[in-house]
Amino acid sequence: MTAVDEPTRVFALRHGQTAWNVAQRIQGHTDEPLDDTGRWQAARLAQALAAEGIVAIYSSDLQRAHATALALAATIGLEVNTELGLRERAFGRFEGATFTEIEQRWPDEAARWRRREPGFGPGGGEALAAFYARSVAAVARLAARHPGQAIAVVAHGGVLDCLYRAALRIALDAPRTWQVGNASINRLLYTDEGCTLVSWNDAAHLDDASAAAQS
Repeated sequence: MTAVDEPTRVFALRHGQTAWNVAQRIQGHTDEPLDDTGRWQAARLAQALAAEGIVAIYSSDLQRAHATALALAATIGLEVNTELGLRERAFGRFEGATFTEIEQRWPDEAARWRRREPGFGPGGGEALAAFYARSVAAVARLAARHPGQAIAVVAHGGVLDCLYRAALRIALDAPRTWQVGNASINRLLYTDEGCTLVSWNDAAHLDDASAAAQS
């Protein structure tokens, strides 16, 4: 195996919790901060990855992801590299609304969203197929810089969903049956042939979350 063919270990990480996560509001490009639980989750995530030999940290520029990445950077002594391609999908007029509100206000668009139509984007938002293409391409580009090394990619639930589908060759319009938890650790290997899945939605480092809520 030549150096260029050595797989890159990719730690694909979702940001910590926000108030809008709790309220089940669509965030998209809306720049919501982490809440107290989210900051605790980010610290625990950083501790869990401290000994993994990560050589570079890449993050969405949205503050919920960037703050999560900064916690990891402070723990392992690296800087955070901002990557716009890791942003969450733009949801247009859906942003700020709950799932129930979307169903009530825009029932036809909500139905298309539920069907996961690849060419559909909510009013002013991003089509699913375009979002998938830019998310997967961004991670592939970043991973290709680090053959034989480990990197952290801090992004959003939608981005991680795209990576899961890419790794397992699951169609865009297939229903999601897997979890993408806040501050979860998702492990992938990247080669020139694409991503393969190692493990998904590891949240063992957050097992005592109830204690954090009481502190």
